[in-house]
Amino acid sequence: MRPRLKMRLGDLLVQEGMITEKQLEKALEEQRETGRKLGATLTDLGFISEHDLLDFLSRQLNIPLIDLSERKIPQDVVNLVPEVQARRHRALVVEATKDEALIAMSDPADLEAVDAISKYLQPRELKLAVVPDQQLLEAFDNLYRRTKDIADFASQLQTEYDEGEEFDLGALTLDEDDDDATVAKLLQSIFADAVQVRASDIHIEPDERALRIRMRVDGVLQENILNETTIASALLLRLKLMAGLDISEKRMPQDGRFHIKVRDHSIDVRVSTMPVQYGESCVMRLLDQSAGLLNLEQTGMPDDILKRVRRLIHKPYGMLIVTGPTGSGKTTTLYGALTELNQAEKKIITVEDPVEYRLPRISQVQVNARIGLTFSSVLRTSLRQDPDIIMVGEMRDQETVEIGLRGAITGHLVLTTLHTNDSITSALRLIDMGAAPYLVGAALRGVLAQRLIRRVCDNCKKPQDPEAAELQVLRQMDPDIPAEGAGFVQGSGCRNCNHTGYKGRVGVFELLEMNEKMIDALRDANMREFAHAARSSPGFRPLAAVALDYAKQGITSIEEVLYLAETVEEEELRIKAPAEGDSGNEEEDRG
Repeated sequence: MRPRLKMRLGDLLVQEGMITEKQLEKALEEQRETGRKLGATLTDLGFISEHDLLDFLSRQLNIPLIDLSERKIPQDVVNLVPEVQARRHRALVVEATKDEALIAMSDPADLEAVDAISKYLQPRELKLAVVPDQQLLEAFDNLYRRTKDIADFASQLQTEYDEGEEFDLGALTLDEDDDDATVAKLLQSIFADAVQVRASDIHIEPDERALRIRMRVDGVLQENILNETTIASALLLRLKLMAGLDISEKRMPQDGRFHIKVRDHSIDVRVSTMPVQYGESCVMRLLDQSAGLLNLEQTGMPDDILKRVRRLIHKPYGMLIVTGPTGSGKTTTLYGALTELNQAEKKIITVEDPVEYRLPRISQVQVNARIGLTFSSVLRTSLRQDPDIIMVGEMRDQETVEIGLRGAITGHLVLTTLHTNDSITSALRLIDMGAAPYLVGAALRGVLAQRLIRRVCDNCKKPQDPEAAELQVLRQMDPDIPAEGAGFVQGSGCRNCNHTGYKGRVGVFELLEMNEKMIDALRDANMREFAHAARSSPGFRPLAAVALDYAKQGITSIEEVLYLAETVEEEELRIKAPAEGDSGNEEEDRG
């Protein structure tokens, strides 16, 4: 028997004193304009909280209010109702036997939705439960993965193309009418799955007996293995056509890009192919243009660092370096700064490889080494274009470094990136690259080092006490850490985090602002003295120490702190100044 309300929802809420007549009238008026359901309209207007509304529905309909995050739902149960129907009717199969099925809904009073879902579950008797709408949306994204579609299309493609057969290019054209082609469907499923799990990269790797499709989620690769090895060339052919690459060239690496739209997401895809033992490997970097650019507040910088960074980027001249390994969010931070600085009275030029986001009013130049359009040549020309601010995608060679430094001391603000482990080694790296120490001291204003570390999943986090070896390393960063009860947590793994124990990432930042002692040490090329002055400067905290703060707050894990610590110099792990025997040699880049 399907539960139903004896009166209309709005009248019941008024009768119970949970909303007023006036609020109901306003909600009904809003509902007529938007077409949304009354419950959602009431919560959007702030007249009632979602929890109170769901609790009310649970009592009125005599059905349970459940928490999906605490449940492990079998994939075969979820698949009883197609994803399209589940999302349309906001209904998820949570449990199922041959006789009955439990359906979680955000609006269990919607009888039309219940009837539509029941068609897929006959002859089972339906039992209903109420659940928050946001939990349903997250469950859809986590449970309706495209792995089955990918495997099915791969199998179908294997039967269509025998090994060694030449592919019909006419069957792989990029016309819109070609959406029914199997290879196109396979790629669409791969991209849809990547967007659904928030992947930053897709790796397609042919092996002797398998084709691996791996996706980087929160900095870690997740693997899907296909047995259909011969379809790799079909995938690569299609991707090369989309990226405008030479389809006949299989012996040399190639780079390209294309643009796609997946589930209302506008994705810019950067493609890199490379010949490997069993064919060609392809890696695609996904850039979600529809997400929009983050401003500096949204990068996750702590307030104290944010204020200091803002002070640096609003200086009329000088150089600010953002440093860290690939995938640490350097570009996001720089674009956040450019978004804030982008005003009518400022001339801004960027030199990039590639141009990742298009910004209005800013002159963006993509380097092209094949025609001599290098970082140094574009930068030299940019200084003759009367800029106020120049953003250089990366300091790659001595010439680019020297031109950038000279531009920074001749009235321009220069923002750039560098691949080093931390902020201290960045200043030393510029000198290693051939820049004069006095020039670095005169131009450099600050270095922002950053990393992205994984957040422990809130749904499955549990307390963790460090092991003896771990505790020894952690106490090098903070001698006061107790052996137990320090607030450390770890994730046990659940459906919400794909059983990894982590979900999402948080930025870790280390800001070094140049002061007189550091400038004097640079001018004298005294690297040991510079490192000592930097570590003891006011407000400076090493990356590992900041990550440890997050671990003590229960945001990340001991594992993530130790992994970060391994990527920086051992001396930088200590909050105190270096020991007497410290050589101050910070140059080696292990990123």
